[in-house]
Amino acid sequence: MNTPNTPYLLIVDDDPRNRRVLEAMLAGEGYRVVSVGSGRESLAAVGAEPPAVILLDLMMPEMDGFEVVRRLRADAATQTIPIVAVTAIDDAGSRARLAAAGVVDVLGKPVERWTLRACLGRLLEKR
Repeated sequence: MNTPNTPYLLIVDDDPRNRRVLEAMLAGEGYRVVSVGSGRESLAAVGAEPPAVILLDLMMPEMDGFEVVRRLRADAATQTIPIVAVTAIDDAGSRARLAAAGVVDVLGKPVERWTLRACLGRLLEKR
């Protein structure tokens, strides 16, 4: 059951199957979840209601996750929202670029439920 204290999470991924998997995992954990399919939609969703955490795919058409992070970090209203990259990209260069951009964690695809739970627990504990 969602209450006013239920953390709101935003999922951003252009693949509807990936969104559905994450939605199911997170709803089962009791989170309030909204998912969108593009970088532009993510910026609009964050503007409408800032989430507690953003789970962000990196490789999307039109506006990739790196650009979404850049825009969110450039705005004083959104620069402190924790962003977790959810991606198949897992090389040292990309991880360094993400950390420099302000991404707080990187989860590999496919996302493992326990890893996701631990990551969100750490981030939401700080709120």
